Amino acid sequence: MDLYLKDKRVLVTGASRGIGLAVTKIFLKEGAKVCMVSRGSNLLFENEKKLQEKYGSERVFSTVCDCAQVKSLVDLSEVIDSKWGGMDIVIANIGCGSGVIDALPTDEQWKNSWNNNFESALQTARTFLPMLKKSQGVLLFISSIAGIEAFGAPTDYSTAKSAIIALAKNMARKLAPTVRVNVVAPGNVYFKGGSWDDKIKKNKKLVDNMIKATVPMKRFATPEEIADAAIFLCSGAASFITGETLVVDGGQTVSVI
Repeated sequence: MDLYLKDKRVLVTGASRGIGLAVTKIFLKEGAKVCMVSRGSNLLFENEKKLQEKYGSERVFSTVCDCAQVKSLVDLSEVIDSKWGGMDIVIANIGCGSGVIDALPTDEQWKNSWNNNFESALQTARTFLPMLKKSQGVLLFISSIAGIEAFGAPTDYSTAKSAIIALAKNMARKLAPTVRVNVVAPGNVYFKGGSWDDKIKKNKKLVDNMIKATVPMKRFATPEEIADAAIFLCSGAASFITGETLVVDGGQTVSVI
């Protein structure tokens, strides 16, 4: 099936590992060009090297960017504009689910989480929206099922992820038909070095029991399964879909509307 992604110019944030890396790989497989960014780590550049060996430096490159900082995003947009002359698809994938169990975290904790989980997505969208308008492109946010239902996740994280869904819905209505805006809301995703990897190392039995009790599919999602949903929503196969939140959680959420 042709997803109409050949030579599309794609930005993937949070691309050094996990969902962001999986999204990068699947877009490259479909013939797109990808700029992969993160706040900076050896993993980012190690994966860039591997992908360039397979697809070439003209198809994929990486750069450091703190997506919660406007100047860093503006610098990134200038690099992309100089190299590619525009952008067709933006995947806003920054976030961190770690936090405290308090019903209402401290002001400092809240601000840190809000910056990581909401401001990073908001500022990415704001910076690259002019390019997406010009190309009649696609903006996709990666949120979480914690933004849809109360599972006991950190309050600050859940609130930020809920705000992303509200942001996307409002943007979609006001930007249509020029730019499509959607959300993928993953459930529990396992990858090496991720938050669930750390929890399993601390108490594997507890995690196993929780997954079996709450997820009908009885397992974690893989980053690749989230990437499959992401690339569909960004592709020509989803050309009439905007303002939607696609839940990929193995049946964990229970609301009927």
